[in-house]
Amino acid sequence: MSVGRSRASLFYGGYVERSLAGEFERAVAEIARDDRFAGVEIVQCGTHGSGNKSVLNVTIDREGGVDVRTCERIAAAINARLQAFEVSYRLEVESAGLDRPLTKPGDYQRFSGRDVKIVTSLLVRGSKTHRGVLRGVRGTAVILETESGELPLPLATIKTANLEYDVRADLKRAKDRKKLHA
Repeated sequence: MSVGRSRASLFYGGYVERSLAGEFERAVAEIARDDRFAGVEIVQCGTHGSGNKSVLNVTIDREGGVDVRTCERIAAAINARLQAFEVSYRLEVESAGLDRPLTKPGDYQRFSGRDVKIVTSLLVRGSKTHRGVLRGVRGTAVILETESGELPLPLATIKTANLEYDVRADLKRAKDRKKLHA
């Protein structure tokens, strides 16, 4: 298992060659349509390295979080598709974690109201790093509520975006839920 920030990860060995990336992408696309993995979202996937240092990575999420068993099942399904390859590779299947990346325009609507960190490729109001409460998408801009007001960030300038986990807010929500059910 990898050591990371609140992520469940598994690494499996296997075999690779040039068409590995294409077969890996097809295997991941199949996972997204497979009823055995209903509710699992493919957040992102990619490959890097070559030869014995090839790494295949898929990041997944599901409402309520991802457990190690789900990572194992997905890794097994992908490895089954890749077993014909005869060059070593490393397959990493991991949960998106508490600091889940926002990779699709729909993510900005889905996680509206959550704290986020967005890094842009260009300076916007004198900075490339922006933190605040996500307010969704308006036109081609992600709307971020910051201490200084509403900040529209053009989607085309977003380099990375992640949820920011606030343990205090999480504990407060749990406490409030407990009061409601008491």
